[in-house]
Amino acid sequence: MNLDAYRTLGRSGLRVSPLCLGTMTFGTEWGWGADVAESEAILDRYLGAGGNFVDTANIYTKGHSEAILGDWFAKRGGRDRVVLATKFCGNLFPGDPNAGGAGRKAVHQQLEQSLRRLRTDYVDLYWMHFDDPHTPIDETLRALDDLVRDGKVRYIGVSDTPAWKVAAGQVEARLRGWTPLVALQIEYSLAERTVEHDLLPMAQAMGLGVTPWSPLKGGLLSGKYGRRRHPEGEGRHVPGVSKHLTEANYAIIDALEAVAAEAGTGVAQVALAWVLARPGIASPILGVRTQSQLEANLQAMAVRLDVDQMARLDAASAPAPIFPHGFLMNTRHVQQSGATVNGVASDPWPLAPKSDDERW
Repeated sequence: MNLDAYRTLGRSGLRVSPLCLGTMTFGTEWGWGADVAESEAILDRYLGAGGNFVDTANIYTKGHSEAILGDWFAKRGGRDRVVLATKFCGNLFPGDPNAGGAGRKAVHQQLEQSLRRLRTDYVDLYWMHFDDPHTPIDETLRALDDLVRDGKVRYIGVSDTPAWKVAAGQVEARLRGWTPLVALQIEYSLAERTVEHDLLPMAQAMGLGVTPWSPLKGGLLSGKYGRRRHPEGEGRHVPGVSKHLTEANYAIIDALEAVAAEAGTGVAQVALAWVLARPGIASPILGVRTQSQLEANLQAMAVRLDVDQMARLDAASAPAPIFPHGFLMNTRHVQQSGATVNGVASDPWPLAPKSDDERW
């Protein structure tokens, strides 16, 4: 697999690379991240290798991430060859309640500001960054439909929003003839699989391509950490990582290390390869601060995990079922009574009639 082995995004004709370049790390305004020169070098490498999917947001590094991208394309050209995605909802103007969120006024003005920073007249994919509990989803989708009709947005998606709300919005958009959602952005990794309960099945049913963020769990699955490895020093707090150094996650890292040794590659490459191989996944988002991190992540495309290796990683990281999913697993024998349906087998139901003569 290469970056130019493009995939269509959800139920759309939009072709995107199998790995997306995330740019939350572009700019140093948050006290970490890549400076302008390093950010441009990362862009050079990703786009030069055939990558075409770049993701940002209006609030990343207080707008500087978008500005870095806009300046790069203004200098180098090639804007129309890239699938450029950005997001709205985050508020950059304290004190102004309508400068953020997903209301009509906020959506329109946030897009205008993003277009100015990106130095373009349209974005290819416009995401609702996270759920706005104060705005009806139909208001947001109607506003986005206007932007698509105006030619300022090509496709729309949603990120970090409950499954029921995404499904309700998608159904209403289809019923009313508005622009439908084509993509869902959610956290997903071996260390964060709870989205498999509802969000991932919903995305597949609703025709949404999934672009997971933090596929390495903020660096936890990068290979830097393990039962005997803590590069920042044993006992030192590492923001975003230390709270996840649990026995459950150490078990996942153990399984990753074993599979990586068998495959002759690194822990990070195996963790990314696992995400790439999961059903419904379109393009995991890479969050890198250096060119070397990008190079390491791109190597994941060459990793092929066999059935046994996938099963071992699945078993080491399986999330506990939540209601009603755990309960419904126990109803299969009542429905199927020993039959196999769509590849799913069940045990016989002990209370079922034993013969046709016993049926009522």
